[in-house]
Amino acid sequence: MKFIFQVFLACLLPFIAMTQQMDTTIINQIKAEALGNSQLPQLAQYLTDVCGPRLTNSPGYRNAVNWTVKTFQGWGIKAAPEAWGEYGKGWSNEVATLSIEKPYHETLVAYAMPYSGSTKNLVNTGVIVIDNLDSATIDKAGESLKGKIVIVRSRTTQLPASLNADAYRYSDSDLVKMRDQDVIPPQMVTVMKARLKGQYETKLYLEKKGAVALVSGRGRDGTVFVSAYLGYAKQFGPTLPELVIPAEQSLKLQRLAGTAGLLSLSINVQSKFYTDDLTGYNVIAEIPGTDPKLKNEVVMIGAHLDSWTTATGATDNAAGCVVMMETLRIIQKLGLKPKRTIRVALWGGEEQVILGSVGYVKKHFADPADMKLKAEHKSISAYYNLDNGTGKIRGIYLQGNEGAGKLFSEWFQPFADLGARTVTTKYSGGSDQEAFEGVGIPAFPFIQDPLDYDTRTHHSNIDVYERLSIEDLKQCAAIVASFAYLTAMQTEMIPRKPLPVAGSFPLSNGLVP
Repeated sequence: MKFIFQVFLACLLPFIAMTQQMDTTIINQIKAEALGNSQLPQLAQYLTDVCGPRLTNSPGYRNAVNWTVKTFQGWGIKAAPEAWGEYGKGWSNEVATLSIEKPYHETLVAYAMPYSGSTKNLVNTGVIVIDNLDSATIDKAGESLKGKIVIVRSRTTQLPASLNADAYRYSDSDLVKMRDQDVIPPQMVTVMKARLKGQYETKLYLEKKGAVALVSGRGRDGTVFVSAYLGYAKQFGPTLPELVIPAEQSLKLQRLAGTAGLLSLSINVQSKFYTDDLTGYNVIAEIPGTDPKLKNEVVMIGAHLDSWTTATGATDNAAGCVVMMETLRIIQKLGLKPKRTIRVALWGGEEQVILGSVGYVKKHFADPADMKLKAEHKSISAYYNLDNGTGKIRGIYLQGNEGAGKLFSEWFQPFADLGARTVTTKYSGGSDQEAFEGVGIPAFPFIQDPLDYDTRTHHSNIDVYERLSIEDLKQCAAIVASFAYLTAMQTEMIPRKPLPVAGSFPLSNGLVP
């Protein structure tokens, strides 16, 4: 009988350890500090308004790295930049102007495509509209391209009315029916790489044929979406100057170009490349663990520090960064003593497909290509990611890790009054949690209310401070700080799924062919 009891107890202990009682007194202290003494407005304002656009390896990104490190250090928290490997060139735009000069003057809204080149000062020229951006169409246009601005013909001549609200919050029924989000099949990565390389080569060919610039329409109603994915790598040189304008303006130019002799444009694009340091850097900050047996184990939380260039990256992803900074500030301010080390990572190169986090994972844990585990792999309990805008946290994606479900449901109980309680086994991709999942580390992105992230701010020219919901971000900080602290205090680490097969992670090198 004693033997049977010992076996029963051995089976029960892991469950007891994973469901140990939560210290609600400390959770209430975290909530009070996060909601009542928040530093988020100041942090967000500096990171967006002062640091500005943060394309990786640009001056804005480097300013953000320096500022975040100094801010952590000013709170008495250890922090430093950490190199993760070669990234490539930085880029910034100094001038981007486009205007109609004939049949009348009109200044257009225009943004330079990252990693595209510059014009030779101000150029006044005509426009040619082509049906497709491919070598056959370029060859067909022939000599007519020389000295001209090229516009690719839109597939529609009218914009349909927008009848849906730009911003919304998840309803309870939405949360119950959560689906997998932004999960890219491996075969699609191969297709995307080939497509991007083909587009790059076509733009070089267009320049070779004498075109002055390329203009395209992306977005509407005053919102312009701009992103690029290859030009940072050292093997890729600049393409011809490329400007992005709203769809309404692009359609107008196409109509005017079809009226013989009516349209003339003035264009001036001046951009800079930065090659003094091709190394990629993340920002790493941590509060060391205090338990003699557990202090070398780590709980990681993170968000990406880099952004695109048309605005100041407020919802994508200054929002996540300042929540992570606020999380460590709260824990430090309250004098909490986590058993495990709590580490924040502010990632670089996420917008070029999670390069900074993948580089960090390869350096510290394992290369997904061969899955040879490093010593640190067994010492990380979990990684939590925040990268879905400025909306409040409504729950968490388990990424198929059902073993963590009951625990997380309990941890959400003190936040049910703040709208957070959904725990779903579904997956969410498209951000830095994928780097950790790719080598078998428990990694969890939070579910956030969409607000106008997908419709307006994601990669757009209006992703600025004014689009942040500070009250929502306060709630996020309370939850992230609590999850980080509770994970650090558990007797056992978060359960793990089976290790992935070597070579099964498709994004180990971004989208560079």
